[in-house]
Amino acid sequence: MQEAEVRKNILNFTPGELGDIVTGLGEQKFRAAQVFGWLSKGAASYDEMTNVPKSLREKLEAEYSIGLPEAVRTQEAKDGTVKCLFRFMDGTEVESVFMKYEYGNSICISSQSGCRMGCTFCASTMEGLDRSLTGGEMLGQVLAMRKLTGSDIGHVVIMGMGEPFDNYEEVSRFIRLIHESKGYGLGLRNITVSTCGIIPKIRAFAADFPQVNLAVSLHAPNQEIRQMSMPVAKKYSYDDLLEACREYTEITGRRITFEYAVIDGFNDSAACAEELAGRLKGWLTHVNLIPLNEVEGRSYKTANGNSVKRFKDILEKNGVAVTVRRTLGKDIDAACGQLRRRHAG
Repeated sequence: MQEAEVRKNILNFTPGELGDIVTGLGEQKFRAAQVFGWLSKGAASYDEMTNVPKSLREKLEAEYSIGLPEAVRTQEAKDGTVKCLFRFMDGTEVESVFMKYEYGNSICISSQSGCRMGCTFCASTMEGLDRSLTGGEMLGQVLAMRKLTGSDIGHVVIMGMGEPFDNYEEVSRFIRLIHESKGYGLGLRNITVSTCGIIPKIRAFAADFPQVNLAVSLHAPNQEIRQMSMPVAKKYSYDDLLEACREYTEITGRRITFEYAVIDGFNDSAACAEELAGRLKGWLTHVNLIPLNEVEGRSYKTANGNSVKRFKDILEKNGVAVTVRRTLGKDIDAACGQLRRRHAG
C-alpha cells in the first residue's frame, strides 16, 4: 500500500481541525497553532518543529504526512520566471509558475491535474482530467515554490491547470488555509481565481469570497465564437454569463476581469473588438488581453502585435479599461500544461 494511502496530508487541515487532531492524540490543543505555524513556514519534516513536544511529533509522523510536492522539473526564464512541474506522493503531477512583478512576486497554481473543460486552445485539456487537488495540495505548491525560489510570494493566482470552479470546495478550503492569520496570512485581495464561466459557482463565489478577485476567461465577443473554442459555452450561454458577471459586480462592488486570449484570425478583428466594447461599456470591468501562448498540437496562432494594439485601442476608445498582459517566460514552456505534457513524453 502506498504511503499516500496510509497517511493523510496534514496540509489539508485548518487550525481548528488540527486542534481536534492534537487533542485526539492526547496532547494540549494549543499545540495545533504551533504545528500549523510551522507548516505555513514550509516545514518539510516534523523534526523542524522545535517547540513542539517530541511525543506529539512522533504521533503526527505516524498518521500524517507533510504533503509538500517534489519538484521534478524546473525551468527558469531570463526574466526570472520559474516554471515547476510538481509531483505529489501518489504520482500526480501539476504545474506552478513563479513570476516577478513591480508590485511583488506572484505564483500561478493549479487546482486540478489536467482539465475536463475541453477549451481547444489550451494544453491542460489535451489529456483530460486526471484528478482534482485538495486545498492542502494547492497550499503545498505555494510553500514548495517559496522554498525553491527563496523568495516571498505575496500574490496567488489560481489560473494554472484545471478549472477552479470544477473543484469549488477544495479551492475554498485553500483560500481559507492561506488566508489564516495563524499561518501564511495572505490577504484575500491578493488572491485571484479564474474560471471559464461556471455560472452557479460565480454566484456562490460572490457570496462566499467577496474580497477575492475574480477573473473570467471570455476569449470571445459573442456566443458563436466562444462556443467554437470553449465547450462550456454550450451549457452556459454568453448572455447568461455576462449577466452573472454583472450581478457579481453589483453584489461585491468589485471590478471583474475578463481574460481575452488574442488569437490570429479567430477573435482579433476590429469587428470583434467593437462588439466586445459594446458588451462591456459602462460597467465595472477590466479586460486583460493575452497574446496567446501557442501550444504544440493546437492550430491556433498568437495574434501579431499590431492586431493586439488595434484591439486595445478600440476598447480604450469606447471607455473600457484594458491592459495587455506582460509576456513572461517566453523562453520556457509558458502555456499551462505544456511542461507536464513534455515531461510525460
